[in-house]
Amino acid sequence: MSIYNRESQYINLLAQKPHSVKELSEKLFISEPTVRRDVIQLQDKNLVTRKKGIVTLKTTSPDQRIPLYIRHFEQNQSKQIIAVKASSYIKDGYVIMLDASTTVFHLLPHLAQFKNILVITNGAKTALEAASMGVKTICTGGEMTLESFSYVGTDAEKTLAGYNADVAFFSCRGVSDEGIVSDNSILENSMRKIMIKNSKKSYLLCDTSKFGKIYLSTLCHSDEIEKIISDK
Repeated sequence: MSIYNRESQYINLLAQKPHSVKELSEKLFISEPTVRRDVIQLQDKNLVTRKKGIVTLKTTSPDQRIPLYIRHFEQNQSKQIIAVKASSYIKDGYVIMLDASTTVFHLLPHLAQFKNILVITNGAKTALEAASMGVKTICTGGEMTLESFSYVGTDAEKTLAGYNADVAFFSCRGVSDEGIVSDNSILENSMRKIMIKNSKKSYLLCDTSKFGKIYLSTLCHSDEIEKIISDK
């Protein structure tokens, strides 16, 4: 198996926590020299760092958006649990705003059970998937970020601000002990703020691994939204 086939496996493991070379070797059933060679290639791609034998997913800039394909592997089981819970707050005929997060993306399969719903999203992948399911979908357009395939910026914000919704579902990178909801991306938070403002009810989808953490850009306080939906 080549490094290209193993890359997603490395990302899956490292998205959960940093690993030693030995741990990666044992979990992937490959030799430590092979892991070391793979890590060098991942470093060349600017995906990981290695220090004293510990390999970590790379995050350098405080405003760095985590690439979609990395976030897709983070806490998948938790996201599925959250999606089931979130679907209970949707009804037939609802207008639903969705952000471009992978947590919210897991909600899409559950939309098939509802009739006459409309999805409004700034997520290119989210819009494509919803439309392919036969769900009426509006995508904001705007400047696309390649890290998350989301539309952001003035044009996207202007489009989104022109709509109102029954519910909004969004995610984040962290919720502090004081209830501050935050993320690394200022631009994506700007879109989420409009979703919260223009929806009757807004729900934060957030797994417990994000609790007790705070990041660069404050989105809102937990008191400003209807509910935090988590895996526990």
